[in-house]
Amino acid sequence: MARYRPLIAVTTQTLQSIDGIPAGLPQSVVMNQRYYVAISMVGAVPCLVPLLDDDEDTLRELYERVDGILVPGGVDMDPGTYGEAPHPRLGNIDPARDRTEILMAKWAVEDRKPFLGLCRGAQVLNVAQGGSLWQDLDAQYDGAIKHDYFPTSGFERDHLAHEVSIAPGSRLRHAMEVDKLSVNSMHHQGLKSIGRGLAATAVAPDGLVEAVELEDDDAFIVGVQWHPEVFEMTDPHTRHLFREFVNASASWKLAQG
Repeated sequence: MARYRPLIAVTTQTLQSIDGIPAGLPQSVVMNQRYYVAISMVGAVPCLVPLLDDDEDTLRELYERVDGILVPGGVDMDPGTYGEAPHPRLGNIDPARDRTEILMAKWAVEDRKPFLGLCRGAQVLNVAQGGSLWQDLDAQYDGAIKHDYFPTSGFERDHLAHEVSIAPGSRLRHAMEVDKLSVNSMHHQGLKSIGRGLAATAVAPDGLVEAVELEDDDAFIVGVQWHPEVFEMTDPHTRHLFREFVNASASWKLAQG
């Protein structure tokens, strides 16, 4: 009998939220293919999620049909989602994406459905659980090292910016199989207050939280601030992370009967 391949929802972004998109194009959604390639390589069947923030019934129906949720990187979150006014250095936002992803993150936590958040996705998980963000690390976080190694500033996406220390006994440590890991870093925002039921499971050298996970040994609900999809084909530890997520999604489905 063939191994079950779980269906994984990969959320998307409004095309018009990206700098440089010509005016007048039809409202569209996009997502970097690296995310769904990374999970398909380890056994998942990916499906892209339209931004159905104004049609919660349809979004819920879609959510019910998938076995796991992957929330990729992208633009800044609207600080209104965590009760703050915009900082002058706030970047582009995508309110439809915020609403869609926060709903899916909340549902996943309620159902213990596997969830993997990457960069922005870790921030979504944190905000969905009542946490908050630093809107600009350079301006707001004392002692911050450089975290914003953006390709638009001339850095390669695989540039290893700093190490993270991973908490022993965490699900992330089990998945990655290392205590320390050199990671890329393409964010100017960061995790501030940690959301309900979440544990900080990785930190940067400046003390910034770089990963969170649900404090539940039976649930794979994890968010990391870096972009592991860049290293899926070259780093075995990264592949372990995606494989653990996909395996957890398959197990979750089979447990439903």
